[in-house]
Amino acid sequence: MKIYILDAIHPAGAAHAAQHFDTVRWDDPRISGWHDEADAVIARMTRVTAADIGRAKKLRIISKQGVGYDTIDIAAAKARGIVVCRTPGVNSDAVAEIALALGLTVARRITELDRRIRAGEKIARPDYLAVETERKTVGVVGVGNIGSRVARKWATAFNANVIGYDPYVGKIPFEKKSSLQELLREADLVTLHVPLNDETRHMISTKEIALMKRNAILVNTCRGGVVDEAALYAAMKDGQLFGAGLDVWDVEPPPKDHPLLSLPNVVATPHVAGNTYETQERSALWVAQQAVDFLQGKPANPANRVA
Repeated sequence: MKIYILDAIHPAGAAHAAQHFDTVRWDDPRISGWHDEADAVIARMTRVTAADIGRAKKLRIISKQGVGYDTIDIAAAKARGIVVCRTPGVNSDAVAEIALALGLTVARRITELDRRIRAGEKIARPDYLAVETERKTVGVVGVGNIGSRVARKWATAFNANVIGYDPYVGKIPFEKKSSLQELLREADLVTLHVPLNDETRHMISTKEIALMKRNAILVNTCRGGVVDEAALYAAMKDGQLFGAGLDVWDVEPPPKDHPLLSLPNVVATPHVAGNTYETQERSALWVAQQAVDFLQGKPANPANRVA
């Protein structure tokens, strides 16, 4: 049996897979033949479409590195009886850290001031007032592995009044709001931690942004499609928000002429929230182990399985 690794992963994961099965890496010319040969596929960013699945006659499992799985055609996989697993929780603390970092960077205007200093501009400090985050209201949308960690970090480090919205989670250790609209009206900072699906696509658009406080901050580290980028640009151009911190985009990386990148109060990173040495090694080992275990006859972990 063969494992094909479609994307670059930490060497520890590739080595682990190769210890157990014939493994073809992303940098091997044979990788293009995975449709004909693969019993298992390990994917990180590569899209696995219905057409791919239709051609992959031997494929038994897709092991997806990361928590998001919108790059995999789940319906096509289910129709073929192909198992799809992901690695939820492995990068939760890393993503939570960058969610805080983006919020703080926007609030204190760090990147804007850094750019102006490097450009040699004269800076009149009263023209660049920031906002404090101590004891402010932080609204967490999606209170799963990552959202709950973000909530705890804001509450612990900044004495934040944390509120949350998640219709799929029961009790949470802070105030739960009955609707997204209620949370948006109250929060000084809104941080998004939901999967991208038909329910969440553009869940933050023109009407939702209009509900937010005029000096509020929006942070998105989940998926680009959750935020309507055109609506966000229009609102921020009109001064409706203090700023936004965005790690994820509709098109990644965003083109250099993306309208949001023209705004000084947008802090942009290229989908690197989980991109740490520690996370990549753990995640690569986990995603490889899932494929190995399944090919060795062990059942997929229901907590990680999405198809």
